[in-house]
Amino acid sequence: MEKSGKMKNNHSNKSTVRKIFPVLQMGCASCAARVENAVRNQPGVVNVSVNFATAHLIVEYIPEVISPENLLEAVRKAGYGLLIEEENEADALAEIHKKDFKRLKIKAICSLFFSFPVVMIGMFFMHIPFANEIMWALSTPVVFYFGCTFFTNAWKQMKRRSTTMDTLVALSSGIAYLFSVFNTLFSGFWLERGIHSHVYFESADVIITFVLLGKLLEEKAKGKTSSALKKLIGLQPQSVTVVRENNRYVEIPVKEVITGDVILVKPGEKIAVDGFVTEGSSYIDESMLSGEPIPVLKQMNNKVFAGTINQKGSFHFKAEKVGTDTMLARIIQMVRDSEGSKAPVQKLTDKIAEIFVPIVFGISVLSFVIWLLSGGTDGFTHGLLAMITVLIIACPCALGLATPTAIMVGIGRGAEKGILIKNAESLEIARKINAIVLDKTGTLTEGKPVVTDIFGLNDKRDEQVIFSLEKKSEHPLAEAIVKHLGELPIKPVEHFESISGKGVKGEIDGRTYFVGNKKLLAENKIMIAETLLSKAELVAKESKTPVWFADSQNAIAFIAIADKIKESSQTAVSQLQALGVEVYMLTGDQEATAREIALKTGINHYEAGLLPEQKTDFVRKLQKKGKIVAVAGDGINDSAALAQADLSIAMGSGSDIAIDAAKMTIILSDLTKIPEAVHLSKRTVAIIRQNVFWAFIYNLIGIPIAAGLLYPVTGFLLNPMIAGAAMALSSVTVVGNSLRLRTK
Repeated sequence: MEKSGKMKNNHSNKSTVRKIFPVLQMGCASCAARVENAVRNQPGVVNVSVNFATAHLIVEYIPEVISPENLLEAVRKAGYGLLIEEENEADALAEIHKKDFKRLKIKAICSLFFSFPVVMIGMFFMHIPFANEIMWALSTPVVFYFGCTFFTNAWKQMKRRSTTMDTLVALSSGIAYLFSVFNTLFSGFWLERGIHSHVYFESADVIITFVLLGKLLEEKAKGKTSSALKKLIGLQPQSVTVVRENNRYVEIPVKEVITGDVILVKPGEKIAVDGFVTEGSSYIDESMLSGEPIPVLKQMNNKVFAGTINQKGSFHFKAEKVGTDTMLARIIQMVRDSEGSKAPVQKLTDKIAEIFVPIVFGISVLSFVIWLLSGGTDGFTHGLLAMITVLIIACPCALGLATPTAIMVGIGRGAEKGILIKNAESLEIARKINAIVLDKTGTLTEGKPVVTDIFGLNDKRDEQVIFSLEKKSEHPLAEAIVKHLGELPIKPVEHFESISGKGVKGEIDGRTYFVGNKKLLAENKIMIAETLLSKAELVAKESKTPVWFADSQNAIAFIAIADKIKESSQTAVSQLQALGVEVYMLTGDQEATAREIALKTGINHYEAGLLPEQKTDFVRKLQKKGKIVAVAGDGINDSAALAQADLSIAMGSGSDIAIDAAKMTIILSDLTKIPEAVHLSKRTVAIIRQNVFWAFIYNLIGIPIAAGLLYPVTGFLLNPMIAGAAMALSSVTVVGNSLRLRTK
């Protein structure tokens, strides 16, 4: 949960770390705002964000200036807790949440048990002897024992001159209780003034009970919103069987596995780390990566990933990536980061939540004063009820939960379907894209080029020259040529040069040779014989790429390389076009090959023979035309264009650099996941808007009605009990609405 970076402010020469800490004892969105402000004001803190839905503090800070212990102290002073221990953090947090949920459940059930007879007496049996005293006796444990956390939290915040949702609940239930006790003990005080002395014990009880039940339902629903992350964490096995010398099998903890270890995987076992098969074969369930339930056959040299599940066969594989470098670890980290991030729309709701409670408190006092001055003989009673009801019905929690719960569920749903979304902003922008730029190799095609033909190469020495030059290159086409030629003696290469987007150049036995595309030959004024040129044009029409081999004067031969188009490419292109997205293909390959690929996949706009910087310029031109541009690529040469894009999409089979540069990753390189991501974005943003609308409207309508706005016209005054139920329901409704994303 830690990332490093470089500061670009007064501490420009100091590195920063980014960490995520669980926050304890937050009760509402106002609490989250206070924790955020408390941490932001600390020296050495660069960036801070508190997510109420996930109860996480995401902070970037300078470790030389401030430590996690200092952050803990700052949060404690604000009246909350922070979990900074990293060893078994997930288990510790789960245990805390389990205990808190159990305690909340007991309190809610007991409160309901005690409140029910009070409500019955208050509504139907007020005439029985000692009715007030019985209700008083039953209400006291509800208010001061089951509801004690509201009062203690409110007192803590009052000492810090701040208010939260607990302040509203404590004031409303406390005033109702104390007023009822006064009326029970001194009923004659009101009778002497011609006013009937009502008691409101049932209101105090129901306020506490409904808020406790609402919090219970809210916690249960919030637990479901992060189910995707819990599932991913649950995919990590605790131990593995490692093959030692003399075929000895030793079981060790996963954290002790190192790169190069050979691991035995038995039927039904989860794969612990990333690697490639060295012996045996089996079908692997990779649904956690792709969202597709059909098992995939894995044989010699095929890659396997941590968290995937072996089916019936047994096999050995060599560990390639372990610990935090595995695909599963990166997925978990990305989901954690993205669930904690804030969408732009949340900035408004956060600001409102921060000032919400003081405004509500002001409205409640104003309601009481207006009723007292203009309500006649019942002015005091109606004013008191209105003040209590306003305090009860106001709900900043609904505002605080509106965006993050939808983001959590949306990002979790994406992860389940093989779409990794880096942050909330990326999820929000995906629905706006109207142009997408696709790389050819590895994005539209399989990215596994193979040599199909070699034209003009008759000399074994020339094969050695090509092999020696391409062995030094890291390009996928070079890898295909080396694989095709087999193991040949390597000749010493002098003055080797890799020319980006064009090929390689080197000197062997005193002669200069080139291996690359036609542009490389043209720039070096190398002649190509007409017979070779015409053959190359025919090869290009078959969607094959000619790679030229030449000396300093003439082209000697060319190698035809084919890269199969992915089965999903044509479907994905048509789906994107149906969504109103213009599809562009950019490639460093030659014109004829690019044209054939575009024709077969249904792409209307393409550019061939482009260098990495030209791809970036092309994206910039589209943006200047007002386009919201997505770029999908898988190679190092795509990273600059990915960085320039409004939405960058990395294909999971590609380079780590491309994945790190991207805001979204398609884990198994299935292009149809891109239109799925657009649909998910549209659906999530729609849910966010519904949640924000409901939260605003609920408070805008509920608070004036609670204050008695309808009384002069209809004679209606809202009962505090109904207000308590409505307040609890508002938060549960918002979370429940977000959970609809799980089934869509």
